[in-house]
Formats: sequence, structure tokens, C-alpha cells
Amino acid sequence: MCIQLNIRAMCGIVGKMATRIIPADWIKNWEKSGKHEFVQLCKNLADKTNHDSTIKDIQAALYELCWHVIQGNFKLDLAASVLCDMMELRDDMPSILADVFSILDIETSSLEEKNKRDRYTQLVGACLFFVPDAILKERLDPETLESLGLIKQAHQFNQKIVKIKTKLFYKQQKFNLLREENEGYAKLITELGQDLSGNITSHVVLESIKSLIGCFNLDPNRVLDIILEVYECRSDQDEFFLPLIKSYMCEPLTLCHILGFKFKFNQEPNEETPTSLYHIAAALLHHNLIELEDLYVHLMPLDASIVEEHKREITEAKQIARKLTMVVVPSEKTEDKEREKEKEEEKNDKPPDNQKLGLLEALLRIGDWHHAQSIMDQMPAFYATSHKAIALALCQLLHLTVEPLYRRAGVPKGAKGCLMRPLRNKRAPRPAESFEDLRRDVFSMLCYLGPHLSHDPILFAKIVRLGKGFMKEYQSEGRNDNVKDKMDTLLSCFLSIADQVLLPSLSLMECNACMSEELWGLFKLFPYQHRYRLYGQWKNETYTSHPLLVKVKAQTVDRAKYIMKRLTKENVKPSGRQIGKLSHSNPTILFDYILSQIQWYDNLIGPVVDSLKYLTSLNYDVMAYCIIEALANPEKEKMKHDDTTISSWLQSLASLCGAVFRKYPIELAGLLQYVTNTLKAGKSFDLLILKEVVQKMAGIEITDEMTSEQMEAMTGGEQLKAEGGYFGQIRNTKKSSQRLKDALLDHDLALPLCLLMAQQRNGVVFLEGGEKHLKLVGKLYDQCHDTLVQFGGFLASNLSTEDYIKRVPSIDILCNQFHTPHDAAFFLSRPMYGHQILSKYDELKKAEKSNRQQQKVHKYVAACELVMSPVHEAVVSLHPPRVWDDLRPQFYATFWSLTMYDLAVPHNAYDREVKKLQVQVKAIEENPDVPMNKKKKEKERCTALQDKLQEEEKKQLEHVQRVLHRLKLEKDNWLLAKSTKNETITKFLQLCLFPRCIFSAIDAVYCARFVELVHQQKTPNFCTLLCYDRVFSDIIYTVASCTENESRRYGRFLCCMLETVTRWHSDRAVYEKECGNYPGFLTIFRATGFDGGNKADQLDYENFRHVVHKWHYKLTKASVHCLETGEYTHIRNILIVLTKILSCYPKVLNLGQALECRVHKICLEEKEKRPDLYALAMGYSGQLKGRKAHMVPENEFHHKEQPMRSTTPVSQQNGPGTTAKPATNASKTEEGVSEDADRSKDKSQGTAKPVNKANSTAAKVTTSNGNGAPNSTKAIKERDDKEKSGKEKKEKKEKTPGSTPETKGESRREKQRDERGAVGKEERAPREGKEKTPKADRDKQKAEEKSSKEDKAKAGNGEPKEPSRERDTGAKESKSKEKGGDRSAVSGSLKSPVPRLESAESERDHKRRKLDTHSSPSHSSSVKDNSNEPKDSASKHHINYNSVARSKSSERETDKKESENARGRSKEKKTEDKDRKDRKRDHMTTDREMSLESKRRKDENGTNSSNKHSKSASPSSDSPVSADKEKTKRSKSSSKEKGESAKPERNSSGGKKESRHDKEKSEKKEKRDSSGGKDEKKQYP
Repeated sequence: MCIQLNIRAMCGIVGKMATRIIPADWIKNWEKSGKHEFVQLCKNLADKTNHDSTIKDIQAALYELCWHVIQGNFKLDLAASVLCDMMELRDDMPSILADVFSILDIETSSLEEKNKRDRYTQLVGACLFFVPDAILKERLDPETLESLGLIKQAHQFNQKIVKIKTKLFYKQQKFNLLREENEGYAKLITELGQDLSGNITSHVVLESIKSLIGCFNLDPNRVLDIILEVYECRSDQDEFFLPLIKSYMCEPLTLCHILGFKFKFNQEPNEETPTSLYHIAAALLHHNLIELEDLYVHLMPLDASIVEEHKREITEAKQIARKLTMVVVPSEKTEDKEREKEKEEEKNDKPPDNQKLGLLEALLRIGDWHHAQSIMDQMPAFYATSHKAIALALCQLLHLTVEPLYRRAGVPKGAKGCLMRPLRNKRAPRPAESFEDLRRDVFSMLCYLGPHLSHDPILFAKIVRLGKGFMKEYQSEGRNDNVKDKMDTLLSCFLSIADQVLLPSLSLMECNACMSEELWGLFKLFPYQHRYRLYGQWKNETYTSHPLLVKVKAQTVDRAKYIMKRLTKENVKPSGRQIGKLSHSNPTILFDYILSQIQWYDNLIGPVVDSLKYLTSLNYDVMAYCIIEALANPEKEKMKHDDTTISSWLQSLASLCGAVFRKYPIELAGLLQYVTNTLKAGKSFDLLILKEVVQKMAGIEITDEMTSEQMEAMTGGEQLKAEGGYFGQIRNTKKSSQRLKDALLDHDLALPLCLLMAQQRNGVVFLEGGEKHLKLVGKLYDQCHDTLVQFGGFLASNLSTEDYIKRVPSIDILCNQFHTPHDAAFFLSRPMYGHQILSKYDELKKAEKSNRQQQKVHKYVAACELVMSPVHEAVVSLHPPRVWDDLRPQFYATFWSLTMYDLAVPHNAYDREVKKLQVQVKAIEENPDVPMNKKKKEKERCTALQDKLQEEEKKQLEHVQRVLHRLKLEKDNWLLAKSTKNETITKFLQLCLFPRCIFSAIDAVYCARFVELVHQQKTPNFCTLLCYDRVFSDIIYTVASCTENESRRYGRFLCCMLETVTRWHSDRAVYEKECGNYPGFLTIFRATGFDGGNKADQLDYENFRHVVHKWHYKLTKASVHCLETGEYTHIRNILIVLTKILSCYPKVLNLGQALECRVHKICLEEKEKRPDLYALAMGYSGQLKGRKAHMVPENEFHHKEQPMRSTTPVSQQNGPGTTAKPATNASKTEEGVSEDADRSKDKSQGTAKPVNKANSTAAKVTTSNGNGAPNSTKAIKERDDKEKSGKEKKEKKEKTPGSTPETKGESRREKQRDERGAVGKEERAPREGKEKTPKADRDKQKAEEKSSKEDKAKAGNGEPKEPSRERDTGAKESKSKEKGGDRSAVSGSLKSPVPRLESAESERDHKRRKLDTHSSPSHSSSVKDNSNEPKDSASKHHINYNSVARSKSSERETDKKESENARGRSKEKKTEDKDRKDRKRDHMTTDREMSLESKRRKDENGTNSSNKHSKSASPSSDSPVSADKEKTKRSKSSSKEKGESAKPERNSSGGKKESRHDKEKSEKKEKRDSSGGKDEKKQYP
């Protein structure tokens, strides 16, 4: 029935095809054209070469034709005629037509139309004469045959068919053993077992077998079974038995059944399938005598059970791994666990009999890779090869396959090797003759082998060597595109083999260091990107692919834990050996665990680094990858939880990087590229790694905590830097630094790293800094900057001239195209300029040989001009054009291109290092424990170093002399006079000094040294005093904007600047020698109202001491301000700066006390809140207390002697012209601070002015200020009493510096007491001035006294009270300011200590506006209260005063006291006049001298009054001061300064010794002071 259904389906298909083949037109026009077309179609179909398609097409055509007959559309005779003609086309046409009839028979028998069935029967009957009856009997149904008359009865015919089929297929033949004679089987066995070495062939034996079967009536199947049995026993006779079986066998399925029965028999328990059976099965499969699909079903176990077993193995492996990684508490069952492990090992050693694996092994042994591959595809990955026998069989097959290629391209030089015998099997895989042949079978075999290549280390080595041979060909040049594509494909294949086979196999090898090194020989030819990808796969994916690898990973981790727990400094060597053994096979797992431990315990870094010396090259490379992977771990935060510091794990890894990469030959390219990539991504954390690597590998250390000796050594050559410039002298860095340099150059990372770091500095602040803590941003900025400096220093010292010049572009390209900051751009370009100048200098020397030093210097200067001229042109584009109005590009480029090496030779440092080496040599000689050969080596080393240092010193000395000569020639063109000196200094500070002084510690020293050098070179238009003043006066903003490290450098810069100033300040001879006639201390003044000429002179020594004190005060003021802001960065930075400048500041006792008080307050406030600030403050406080013994009182720091009495009235001392030029209009921005001081000097030496002009001006001053000289003795006593009480009050304050009054009420009362105590000082000065007044001056004084009396009379005779009150207030405030009289020496900008006058009108206006207010110190209160001597005026040094309104009661009390003071002054003037007459005789001899001196005083005050406050403002004020307040303070200051003495000026400028008159005056002054103190107590209780 099934057959019929199939035929019916075919019939339908054929019917459809026929419909498509014969069109209806052919049937209609059969006679005309249809017959011809049909015959032609059949002929065409018959001519086709494809047999199957031809038969189908012909059947379809015939079927269609017959179907038309059955339908009645076509005549029967025509159809029979054409079908008869078709018989000639093919021999099998009757059979084809019979098939068509059979299909039609089935179709028509099922139809209801009887006429169609009749037409079918008629058609078949018409065709009987050309279709044989036998064919029709085979194909047609018995009923059809009966209707056609071919058989008699259909029923009988059916019965006969059943009988025949039963006999053929179902009847069992019964063999009788007696009938099958044993002799036949015996002869058969004898025939098969005979010696086959002769001419016996399978054909001859087969004939004998046939005879035996026929003769002894043997069963053919049993004969075949006996043949297989004999073949099994003689399995080496493949060449005989295989042809015999092939000739004997009738059907493959029969042979499969017999073999299957044999395999089934051996599947019983405790039965093992013999290998010979596997062999004959494999041989029969290989020769296609049987099919694998037919035999495979007879083999055990089932595939499903194999998959389950594989899964079970993986699960067990994972459980074992979990147990190994768990923390297990020791128990009594330890022995039981060990027994269980032994049992498990035994089970693994004796696997159950697996017939599929046995057959697979046999197939591999005979070289049938095709069938073996098919069997392995049915199993899980690497399941088959996990059995050692199969793995070895596959390895053997691989040996044979790669042997020819290995002999050609893989055998190393000198190696012999053993020859492999090829398989005799011609059907085995063809041996590979070229690398392209490897793609045919070898790569697929290796992939199936997988990690189990570990069973055959020799094959492992062969594959690796083939890979090396391929890489040599791959890296050779001259390949076309087609060959290149093939080579790229092969490269990817080798990479895949390395990933899937070589590395996993290495994991399963037991401690095979040779294989590791062999593999590195291949891997080192790959780029590091390929290697690291392989290591990543190996570490993260390979160990999960197979149960064995899972177990190995767990065992490796367990062993690593064991080793790391016991690793110490003492057992580095044995532990290192254990680590080495473990790392040969599984380095990724081991290093991953070691790195995890180092991230937690940084004290392991040292022992771990020392223990890695037993690693192979491959292991070192894997270590580099593991470090990078650990650094790039996205799950780890690189900041601590407080977000203010870098995580400790990152710092530990960075330290490990530096140590490992320095000590061992590990490739650096990957690590450097990783740092570069992080910088590209805008992240700067990992710069810590680069910093450590450069420090350890190149010995270049970056720290701002250098000692002075180290700093001095850093200004020398490379050898001196290495010996004395670093904290830890890292020896033997030549090889490691060379490796680092090669890695940078080979991968072109040198310049990109520099540029990225330079750009990232600002990126840290502006890109990264938004979300980060300010403290962390500062640290990252410092780290980025320090690494840039360190890295740039490494490149400068290690790259050759050509390499450096080739890689670093010009300065304008660096700044404009790469947007590199200018300081970093010059830092990178500076070594290039030095290299170019030296090379050009050598060229010029060779061109014209001359030994004369002068000519050498000229050549050096010429070389500098040739090299630097393009630089001068390039720097013009860096700044706007207006910058170059003050600075020449030459000066700018010179400043940025030089270093400390160019400016000075550190002779002391060289001598110090040479002495150290000499001491070492002596110690070596005296040490008896050192062997002689070692002594000799060490002495030779020390001696060679001495020679190098001395040679380097000599070389640097010559270089410095050349540079200084060059600067001497250039200096006249450095600075232009197009604008003021002030503007020039501003641009110099802004563009040169400040950016570079915070770049590095050595640059900070360089900047200070360069300023001093420019001064020493007597550079035109450079004002040294103004430069120093700008540096010291305004440091608050600079300090506040620095990072932590920058503040250290800035402090070092200030320290160096202060050292120079202190040297000049300490000795008059030094000052006169180094500053006396230098233009830096020269001041050019503009014309005044009465002097139309310009005069210049030097600032004298005593005035310079006043100026230095002013600078110290400015530093104190800025420091106090920063300490009181409460801002973290302000406090931290100023403490760092103060610590750095401690050796030079503070020098004055009261300033030191002020700082000590404020720092103590910081210590108390920050102890709990910010511990780091507390530590800084405590450190500085302790050091400051230690320096207290070196501090001096202010009067010792600069001249603070009380002024001598003078016969010159105050008005004359103050000089003419002061009222004509208000202070607010006097200062000009282009006037430098030092110009003011020098102008006063210039005026003092000018010619005397007309007397009448001076007298008139003096009269104006006296009448307007009410400050004439009274003669009352009572007033003198009152004044002395007030002065003494004021001094006692100040002494009390000094004893308790910490208890300064802060509240408004206390400040107001303190101010009032100060004002009372200042009266004495104010009145004493004019009295002392009268002692040396000549006759002409006495006349003027009389006129002044007269006018003063007239004013008082008017005030008492009913004139308005307000003007008198104004004058009284002015006098009173003048007295109060007189308390700090000597402060005027350093007030505001640089000036002469002689005070100036304000206009009377201006003063009265200020008094009227400010009558009810007075100033109270805020930030600077401690400075004021703790001073032994009064400081400068409040308007100059205490900008941050807050105005406090007085109460009404205070105003009334003040008015009363001011009226009393006015009456006291009038009496005092009378007393002074009488005393002056009594002393007239004593001073007649010095009249002329005093007259000239008083005129000089007058001129000085006239000029100083216009410039005194031009630069007093400091950026430290907490609140802005209004213009009215500023005017009021200036008026107070001027009124205070009226009564200041002229004695210090005369002593400092004239330099004369104290005369007899001076002694007398001083004695009288002391008597007055002592007597006046008692009265003062009575007057002011």
C-alpha cells in the first residue's frame, strides 16, 4: 500500500510536469506540426547527459501524451504509432513506458469513469507488440494483466506471488552441523592463516574459499565471520584482508551486522573490547567497506550518556574548585577526605570501556581523520581528546602531517631531531609542504586537540617553531596583495591556535619553563595588542571551557595563597622559586592573586618584586598585562571614599609598576599606551604610574622637599644630579632607562605623552575639577605637572640630539597648534635649544680651529644667534603686540631658554660629592671584610666617578663663562624704554617670573638667580628695587591660587629672593659693592613744580634697610590675612610658604610674635576639624619658636634711634612745596616705587631753594596744621608724661601678645590711649630740631611762632569754634600717629623715612568728615599690638581697618581733651624757644652743615609727599575702603609724620660718626624722658 501511495504521489508530480511540457496546440495540430514537435522534444530529452533528469522528463512527456488518450482528446492509433517510434530513442524506453503505464494503471483504477479505464486498457493492448510482457507483468496489477490477457486468473497469480515471497524472505534455512563438515572450516582457517609473504594474493585465497564453501556446504555469513576473526588476529595484514573482504562481501550492511554483533558481545560487564577489533572496524571504515552511520548505532555508550558524563565532570570540577577556595577549618576528618580524593583519582584513572572512543583512537592511528572528525563532532568539545590515548594518537597524526614543513621551516639551527616514518596509508591526510597547507587539516586537528596538546610537549614545540617560521616570512617585505591576504589569514589562524591550543595546553603542563620560553619566542614576534588579547582570553575565558582547567585554576589559587601567606623578606629566595614554578604554567591566575594581595597590603611589594626573579620572559609579559588589567578595572574606584585622595590600591600598583619594570626586562609599550589612552580620555589618575616608572627606571626623582644641598646639586650636570640631587640614589639605571627610551621611541609616545600631560594640567581643573574635591583637584594637578617635569627631564637627558629635535616641534607650533601652555612648551623646547646651540658651536669650532678663549666665546655667541633667531621670531606670536613694547622677544626667549646650569657652577656641591667618594674609598680600604677583588672594583668605581665629576665641573664652568659673556652682550637690547619701568616689571613678572617660579623647584631658584643676574649685569631700564618690591608686596592672590606643590616652589622662590635681600641688608660693604652704583637701584624722577630738571641717585644703605623692613611687614600682613580667611587653600599654602622662607623670615621679633600668635590660633581651631592643617601649623610653630633666638628687635633691623633735637622748625624740615601738590594727585602709575626713594635722595643733593619761598611755605604749613614750636616748660612735662605712659601700656601688650583687644569698645579705648601717649613724641621732635638751627632758620621760626599765637588768639576771641576744633583734632591725631613715627621709613611703597605734609585744607576736610570715627585693626591687630616699636601708619600697613562710630559721650570727652592738648602745645612752644636760645652757642660750629641738611630734608619731603602712597594698597583687604577713608588715613599719616626726626636720615645717608654734640643731646633727651614720665601719670591716670 505504501508503495502504491508513493507511486501515486509521483504520478501527480509527473502529471503536473507533463502539463507543462506538451502544450494543447500540439494535440490539436498533431498532423501538421504537433507530432514533429513532440518527437523533437523527446529526442532532445534523450540526448541529455544527466541520466536521472532525462528519464523524469521523458516519463513526464509520455505520461502527458497517454493522459490525453485516456481523456479522449487524442486518437489511440496516433498515440500507439508515435509511442512505437519512441522506442528507438533509448534502449530502456520500454521500461520507461512501462513505468508510465504503471502510474496510469493506479490512477485509472481509482476513477469512476469506466470509459477512461477502457481507453487505458486499449492503449496498453496497442503497445503490447513493442513492450515486453515480462516488464508489464512486473509493473502492472494482476487485474490489469488479466484484462489484457497476459495472465489467466489474477487470483492464482496473487497466491503464487505470496508463496515465492515467503520462501525468499521469511523461511528460515536449517543448517545441520553434520551436513556442514568441520573439515571445511578447518581448511578455511588454514587457508586464511597461511604465510602471506609469498606470491599469495587475496584473489587466489578467495577462489579457494569459494571452493571450500561449495565443497563443504559452508554458510557464507559464517565464513565472513571467520575471515573477520582471522583478520582480527592478524591485524597487521591490512593489504591482504581488505581486498579479500571487499571481493568476498556482497552487502556492506551484512558486514556491519557482523561487526556490530562482535561489539555487542564485548559490552557485557567486565569485558573489554580488544584493540584489534577497533582496528579492523577502523580499517573497514577507512576503505569505505562499511558506513560509519551503520556501525555507530552498535557502539556503546549512547551519546546522551556521554553528554551527561561531561556535564557531571564539569560540575564536580566546580565543586572541587569551590572547596579549594573556601576557608576550611581543620577537623578530624582530614584523613577521610584524603582517602576520598584517592578513590576519585582511581576512578578517573580507570574510565569505563567506551567503544566509540576506542574506534576513534583506531581511526586516528591509521590516519582516517575524516571519520575521526565525524565521531568527535558527536561529542562535547574536547571530551574525546581529554582521554590521553586519543590525544596522543591525534598528536602522532599531527607529527606526521607537519613533519615535512617542520624540517623545512621549523628546525632551529644546530638541532638534529628524529625522523618520523610516514604512514603507509595513502588515504591519510597529506603532509604539509607549505604554510598554506596547514589550513587543510593541521589547524582543525589542533583545534580538536585543544588544551590536551599538553600531553606531547615535543609537538607543542614544533607548532610554536612553525609559528616562528611563519612570522619571519610574514614580517619580510615584498609581498603582493594576494599573498598578503593569504598571509593575514594564516596569521589569524596562528593567533587562534595560540588562543585555543597553545596557552591552554601550557596551563596543563607541569612546570615546564622550556615550553614557556619557547612560546615566548613566538609571542614576542606578535604586537603587544595581539599578545594582550591572547592573555585576556587565557585569563578570563579559557579556564571555564574544560573541567581539567577549572580544577587547575582552583589548585593554582590555593597554592598561591599558601605561598603568599608565607612570603617575607627573609624567605624571598625559596618563595621566589615556588612562585616561579607555579607561574610557568598558570601565570595569569597567579599574578591576579598576587596583585590583589598587593592592592591590600603594600608592604608586600618589596618581597614580591624580589621573588619574581625566577620567572620566564613570557611570565614577565603576562605580569605586565595583569597589571594593566588591574589598573583598568572598572569596578574599582580610583578615589577614596572622602574624594580627596587617590586610592591606596592605585598607589600600591603604581609603586609595583616602577619596581617591576625597572628590575626585570618587561616590555613597556602596553603600559605607556594605557597611560596615553587614559590621558586622551581626560583622566589623570594613572599618571601616578608613569611617574613611578620614570622615577624607578631612569632615576629621576621629582620632589619639592629637597634640601639646600640637593638643590645645589640639581644645578649641576647629569652626574652630579645622580650623585647628590636625589633622596634615593638609584644605581645602574642605564639599561632600564634605555629600555624606557626605546619603548617611547618605537611606539612614538614621547611627544604625545608630553603634550597630553601639558594639556591635561588645565583639564584637571576645568574638565575634571567640577565634581571633585578641591584638595583632590590640587593633588591631581600637582601629579600631572610633576610627571610632566619628570618625564620631560627624562627625555632631555636620555634622547639624542637628533631624536629630540626630530620629535619636538617649534615653540609657536607647540603653543598655537597643540595648545600647549607656554611654560610647558618652553620646558619641552629648552633642551632642544641647548642641543642645537652646542652642535652649532661644535660646527663653528671645527670649521675654524682656534684655541683662544675669546674666539671660542665669540663662536658660542654666534651659534646662539643662529639658533635663537628663529625662536625670537616665533615667540612674537605667543603674546599680543603691546607686550613687546616693554620686553624684547630676545629677552623673553633668553629667560625661558636658560637654566640654572647656564647661570652658575655649584662648586660646593661638586667638592662635597668628591669628598664623599674619597671617604668611601678610604672606608673600603680600611674594611678587612671586603674581598680584594671587590675592593678593587669599588675603588675603581669611586675613582671613575670622581674623575667624571671633576670633568663635568670643568665643562660646566666653561659653559657658564660663555653664557655670561653672551648675556653681557645681549643685555643692552633686552628692555625697551617705550613705557614706564613699572609696566616693564609688571610684564616681566606676569609673563616670565611667576609662571616659571612655580614650574619646578629648580626653576624657582633659577628665577631668583636670574633677577639677581639681570641686576648684576647692570641691565638698562630694569629696576631691581621695583621688581623685589612687587614680589614681596602682593603675595596674597598668588599664594591663594597655588596648589600644594606650587606653594612649595613659590616659597622656595621667595626664600631665594629674601636670601639675596638679606645678604644686602646685613652688611653695608656688601650693599655698597653689589648695589651701590647699579642701575637697578637708580631712580629717575620727573620734574616737580619748582625743579624742572631730572636727577638720579642711588638708594642709600639705611633707606634700603627701611625698605627691607617694609617688605617683611608686607609679608606679615599677607600671612596674617591668609591665616584668618578660614579657607583651606589659603591656610595650607601660606603655612607651606612660611615654612620654606623660615631661614630668612621673620627676622624682626615683633613680626615673629604676631605670626606665632596667629599660627597658635590656627592650631587650636583646626585640631579637630582639619588635621592636615593642624599638622602643618604645629610644624611651623615649632620651627618658628626655634628661630626666635635669631630674631632681632626692630630698631636693630633698621635704624630706630630717637631723632636728635634740631634747631630747624618742623615746617622747614618738611620742606617747601608740600601744600601745593595734594597726595591724591602726586602718585603716577609709571613711577616705580624705588623712583620715589631715589627722588628724595636726588632732592637732598640739589641746590638750596630761595629762602623767602621756603619761609612762606613753612608759614603756610605751620598755620594750617597748628604744629608750631611753643616754649612752655609745663607742656614739655605733660608731653613726657604722656609718652612714658604710652610706652608702659605698649610693654604690657608685648608681654601678653595673645590678648589683643578685638571688640569695638576695647579698640576705641585703646586708640584714645595711644593718641594721648603720642603727644610727647610729636612735641619732642621739633624741640630737638631746634638745637642745630642756624640763624636764618631761627628768624623763620620766630615768624612762625608769631603767626601761631595770632591764630590761637583768634580762636579764643569769639571766632567760630569748628575751625579751632579741626585744628585741635588735627594736632591730636598728628600726635597719635607720631606714636609710630619710625614706621614711616617703610610705609607703603619705597620711600625715604622723612615724612611729608598734607595740605591744610585737605586735612581739615578729612577731619570734618571723620571727626567721629577712628580705625580699629582687624586682621593686622596682632601685628600692631605686639610690636616693640610702632610700625608704619595705619593707612599704609593696615588696609583692613574697620571704621567704628564713636558714641556721643566719647565725642564730648575727646573735645575736652583736644582743647587741653592745644593749650599744652602753646606752652610747650614757649619752652622750646627758650631752650633753643640757651643752646645757641653749642651749635654755631655746625650751622652750615645743619642748614644744608635741613634743606635736603625739605626737598625730600616735598617730593615724597607726592608719591608716598602710590603703591600702598594690598590685595589683602577684607572689605573695600572708600575714597573718603583713604583720604582720611593719608591726612592722618601726613600729620603724624610732621614731627618725625631727621636724625636717622642724616646718619644713614651721610654716614657720619656721632659727635660730642650728639652725645649731649641724647643725654638731655633721656633726662627729659625720665622726668616727663611722672607728670604723664598724673595727667592721664
